[in-house]
Amino acid sequence: MSKRTVTGVVYVAVFLALTALKWLIPGGWGFFGFDILFCAISIIGCIEFLNATKNVSYPQKVVTIAFCAVVVPLYVAVQMTVGDGFLAIGCCGCLYAFILAGLNVFLHGDCTIRGTMTCFMAMLYCGILSSMLSAVNHLSENSTAALLLLFLTVMFTDTGAYIIGSIFKKWMPYKLAPRLSPNKTVIGGVGGLVGGMIGAVAAYFIYYGLGIVLKTPLYYTGTHIHPAVCFLLIGLVTSAFAQIGDLFESAIKRECGIKDMGKCLPGHGGILDRFDSMLFSSVVVLFSFGILIL
Repeated sequence: MSKRTVTGVVYVAVFLALTALKWLIPGGWGFFGFDILFCAISIIGCIEFLNATKNVSYPQKVVTIAFCAVVVPLYVAVQMTVGDGFLAIGCCGCLYAFILAGLNVFLHGDCTIRGTMTCFMAMLYCGILSSMLSAVNHLSENSTAALLLLFLTVMFTDTGAYIIGSIFKKWMPYKLAPRLSPNKTVIGGVGGLVGGMIGAVAAYFIYYGLGIVLKTPLYYTGTHIHPAVCFLLIGLVTSAFAQIGDLFESAIKRECGIKDMGKCLPGHGGILDRFDSMLFSSVVVLFSFGILIL
């Protein structure tokens, strides 16, 4: 528990430092702190995923890790220059998919179809979803607010699920996913949703207060609903996806017969053990802030 607490404190400190850089450094240079973090998640997460599955040949592993190393910087570079970051990701994904298919054809004895499918999953799970985090970081409006909501919603989801689940599991012991994570209960999942909504609303008021001080108000085009309510609704869906991401990670570990995906974060396990929920939630936040609501 002490190691987990220390790691959690460092995690919060790093997020606050990167947020300060993003908010205070002009000209877009402050964005790169988060981009470096998301690129590291992509690369290290891919290595953890491939090591856990153990059915990928060395050539396939090299190609897949190379994709996860390239995809986030590629998105950032193209998005900040010509504004077609997602097109660049799609083209890059197709190119690496063709390379993996070629390996399966010409090195069929070593590169199996199952290994190729595992590589595709690693590219999507680690590479593409990490680039979605960078897409949130590079939203034209409210990118800092979106990252703050994402961070606090995921953190409060974990906290709410743990606290509510611990208090009420004696009276409501119904399991949420007994085959994947026997300790998670339905009431804990509900607590996670409540915690996520609290975290999202907290993100709104924190950003609103800092926006007044730093003269960077929330850009909001809605007229029929208060932005705090929008944050709450986004937090609800984001929290649900965060818990799905956590259970998906549990499914991978259960399938591979391991407890943790890695050991680089003391008390938490690997990079994917810490950021699995955030990877899934990034899609909701990106869609909500970039297209749907804000």
